[in-house]
Amino acid sequence: MMTLLSNSRELDNKKMVKLERHLKAVANKRRLAILNFLKKKKVATVGEIAENIKLSFTSTSKHLLILNAAEILEKEQINLQVFYKISNTQTPIVKCIISIL
Repeated sequence: MMTLLSNSRELDNKKMVKLERHLKAVANKRRLAILNFLKKKKVATVGEIAENIKLSFTSTSKHLLILNAAEILEKEQINLQVFYKISNTQTPIVKCIISIL
């Protein structure tokens, strides 16, 4: 019984850590703007996103890396360009946030 309880707590802790990572990733107006743009455009390069949200290429790249690390975005590199899109596998909270945008 004790093993079952500790495994349950560990699972709950893992869920909480993942939820925290997702919430931190979307708790930024620039990253919300990125998600809003990608919601409409579906797929875009770093340059297209940067131009749309009126942010430097470097800063946009950093925000995209955070969203990608949180598994909110997927990226694909083709030659020298990196394309980003919203991941199909979202947690309910991230789906809800994106739907509000």
